[in-house]
Amino acid sequence: MRRLIAISEAFPLARPFRISRGVKVVADVVTVAIEQDGCTGRGEGAPYPRYGESVETALAAIAAASDAIEDGATRCELQSLMPAGAARNAVDCALWDLEARRSGTSVGETLGTPARARMPTAMTIGIDTPASMAEAATVLRNVPLLKVKVDREQIEERLRAVRTAAPDPRMIVDPNESWVVNDIEKLMPLLVELRVDLLEQPVPADDDAGLANLSPAIPIAADEAMHTRDDLDRLAGKYQVINIKLDKTGGLTEAQALADAAQAHGFGLMMGCMISTSLSIAPAWHIAARSVFADLDGPLWLSQDRAGGFVAEDGSLCHTAAGFWGDC
Repeated sequence: MRRLIAISEAFPLARPFRISRGVKVVADVVTVAIEQDGCTGRGEGAPYPRYGESVETALAAIAAASDAIEDGATRCELQSLMPAGAARNAVDCALWDLEARRSGTSVGETLGTPARARMPTAMTIGIDTPASMAEAATVLRNVPLLKVKVDREQIEERLRAVRTAAPDPRMIVDPNESWVVNDIEKLMPLLVELRVDLLEQPVPADDDAGLANLSPAIPIAADEAMHTRDDLDRLAGKYQVINIKLDKTGGLTEAQALADAAQAHGFGLMMGCMISTSLSIAPAWHIAARSVFADLDGPLWLSQDRAGGFVAEDGSLCHTAAGFWGDC
């Protein structure tokens, strides 16, 4: 018999995380542990209010499925047992970890993920005054990849301030749905001038039809518009890249299938994350290994991560300690 335990945990941030929708100062997550045969698998989900989720709704969703999970539901069965989202993500990743520990075969070996001790990740600069964003960019001027959050205010001033302070890194610009299509057309010359590599979800996910009429000089990524394989046909012709997040797909199982299907559709892959601990990032690492862009700096915003988690070095994540997740 299995035993499932689900709890909520709160991890304070070292500094406020500002995007167009608001400010976050604490990472609220749901942690799942599944015990079987003397082994324990762990998983984490970060419920996101933008998708109608909270810690309370996630815990309730897990509780509703707990009998079936404890009775031995497989990861495949879990896909129909629970809807995509943070709750299923926590359970799915706990099952992956449990399988690895019981079998002695790591998740990386199961998926055929290339072994990597470190991986470049986007380092995020939140919305602030141009001067403060330039100060943050100065600290990060030697990293491989920056991600710059913006809204509709002081766009040029903020982006120029960042690029002046950090002239070399590749750059992602993320308005988090705060723009309209005309903004993209107006700002595209600026984005090209500043050598922006990717524009992430510039317009609202439910108002993106106008993207089909664009011929963007830089690729546009679907984030809030992208959840599972069911979305791919709808996004074709509007976006060139999809941002996969385990809290949207509902776990590594669907994320792996989504990555396969998206590449078959001709989309480029980006692997993203919520503000979370390294327990969320460890499963995402396996999709990031096959992605063009990795944006996995969520734990780096925390005052204190889980013991044994990822550490940052020159804009890269260095792998977790042995036994942390999925590697036996």
